[in-house]
Amino acid sequence: MWQDELRCIYHIAEKDMRTYYLKPPAVSWGIVFPVAWTLAFYLRNPQDFAELVPGLIAMTILFSTTAAEAVVINFELRLGSLERLLLAPVSAESVLLAKVLGGFAFGALMTLVVAAGCIIGLDLHPDYLGLFTISTLSLLAFSSLGALVSVSVKEVFEAQTLLNLPRFIMIFLCGVVYPVSAMPEALQVLAKFLPLTYTVSGLRSALAGGTPYLWWDSLALLAFLAAFIFPAMRLLGKKFE
Repeated sequence: MWQDELRCIYHIAEKDMRTYYLKPPAVSWGIVFPVAWTLAFYLRNPQDFAELVPGLIAMTILFSTTAAEAVVINFELRLGSLERLLLAPVSAESVLLAKVLGGFAFGALMTLVVAAGCIIGLDLHPDYLGLFTISTLSLLAFSSLGALVSVSVKEVFEAQTLLNLPRFIMIFLCGVVYPVSAMPEALQVLAKFLPLTYTVSGLRSALAGGTPYLWWDSLALLAFLAAFIFPAMRLLGKKFE
């Protein structure tokens, strides 16, 4: 019954929040790191802090959703707890979706704190619908990315190491601290294949009041979400075969 699947998804996501996410290491990695990174650039040029807000929110989304997402699945596979869930019975697809929603919920909480602080502190007047849309799609996409990385490897440390590479590449190439338009042409092309580019672009449009490009960014993030979550579901299913 689909009602039972939904109930299981909720309880798995809620359990992950209590067990993994609402802990000091996850909170510090999810919010302290992006804030500290942004403050370093603020101290260099305080007058342009408002320009850094889209990048700050984007980094919070990226790091909070993947703070534990990339290791939770492998950790529970080693413990055997995921296999026990299938005896409920719960499908592998529902288990993966629950893991993604757990990362999404934690990321949404961290992002709300940072975004609200920036909007109130700087007296911004964003397009709230656009801000909500871009943030939601980004949270789901990056939580799915963390899940995909986790099911692609066998060891917890491998997932963390593998995920660090795209995270730090995206920080430098996706307009977080340096405009994509000012980069060499080859790097601009590369940036178009990275999801954080559309998160930063969409957030910048939303915080400026909204532009037609905001909906293009939303469609791009939706495509990345599909590209991450469906392969992750298939890979997790194969681990249980």
